[in-house]
Amino acid sequence: MLKKIPKQVIILGLISLFTDMASEMLYPVTPIFLASVLGASMVSVGLIEGLAEITAGFLKGYFGFLSDKLGKRSIFVVGGYSISALSKPLPGIFPRVFVVLISRVTDRIGKGMRTAPRDALLAGYSNSNNTGAIFGFHRGMDTLGAVLGPLIALLLLRIYDYNYNIIFILAFIPSIIAVTFTFFIKDKKIEVKEKRKIEYKLFWKKSPQVYKSLVILITIFSLVNSSDVFLILKSRNISHSDTIAILGYVFYNLIYAGASYPAGLISDKIGKKKIYIAGLVIFSAVYFGFAASDNFILTWVLFALYGIYAASTEGILKAWVSDLVSYEKVASAVGLITMVSSIAMFAGSILAGYLWDAFGSSVPFYLSSTVSLIIAFSLFKLSKD
Repeated sequence: MLKKIPKQVIILGLISLFTDMASEMLYPVTPIFLASVLGASMVSVGLIEGLAEITAGFLKGYFGFLSDKLGKRSIFVVGGYSISALSKPLPGIFPRVFVVLISRVTDRIGKGMRTAPRDALLAGYSNSNNTGAIFGFHRGMDTLGAVLGPLIALLLLRIYDYNYNIIFILAFIPSIIAVTFTFFIKDKKIEVKEKRKIEYKLFWKKSPQVYKSLVILITIFSLVNSSDVFLILKSRNISHSDTIAILGYVFYNLIYAGASYPAGLISDKIGKKKIYIAGLVIFSAVYFGFAASDNFILTWVLFALYGIYAASTEGILKAWVSDLVSYEKVASAVGLITMVSSIAMFAGSILAGYLWDAFGSSVPFYLSSTVSLIIAFSLFKLSKD
């Protein structure tokens, strides 16, 4: 099956693998570092993650439109991954809450610069019959890095007696490997008929109605789809162990990585919408489970289901969007939907942190479960895949 995956897509997969390896060495460690070592509140954790996501979101939209306007992709890929690499070691060198904020925001600046152009490249190397497989393969490679990263972090924490600072510094190594691979990326030529303004209103007006409906529904869902750091912290509360909480997150990513490519293949056969809706129903069940139960064994089952949810939605949504618009507008379409959803996630992360601090950890999980189920049913009304 992988013989159908183009060489450029494999290179992009390797870039994402090493980048996510570096990022995920830090992602499950950072909230624990903030809360346990630096003494940050849950609101602060939510605020940092929210600001990081909203930064990436705005830039995904901007650079998506800019990439389509210039007809260039690879320059943004190289620049974006390079900026993210430089941000990784900062909290290890200067262990302060403000520096963690700066590091996370800088990392998301790089993500915002590269994401839509990279996804447009993926769409360009696919066809109408294999977009799900292409995006699923890339998601799987990306998430494999998310499996290896936390495991490496746990090993290093053991070796260095839980010195969190060293993890941030060593995460720079896989980041540089990823940047090296970016120089092998080649643009797929697209014809730019005329220079056009980067104008969201004009793009929105000319977009298909099903795309517009999808943007609105995904934005509402994103308001309750807060950062995964809250799942890690909830798991930590249940298990009373940093290590077990991180391993639960690793287990989720292992399922996510293994299920992404098969989910993409299935979506090419039965439709992206059906797979995405199934993913939202699973999300609702997972968040209800985290809210209602303190059972340690059930937590692992929920993390496994959460991996299936992610495999059914993350890459599938981008494949779905790339099927709805022409190639020269893919970066704009992906950039816009990720921009508005990231803005919503900014608000959602702050809201989740506030509800956790004010009313207990279960309340934000019940809210997410309810709203996501409503969105799943609403997606049935969309006219086509």
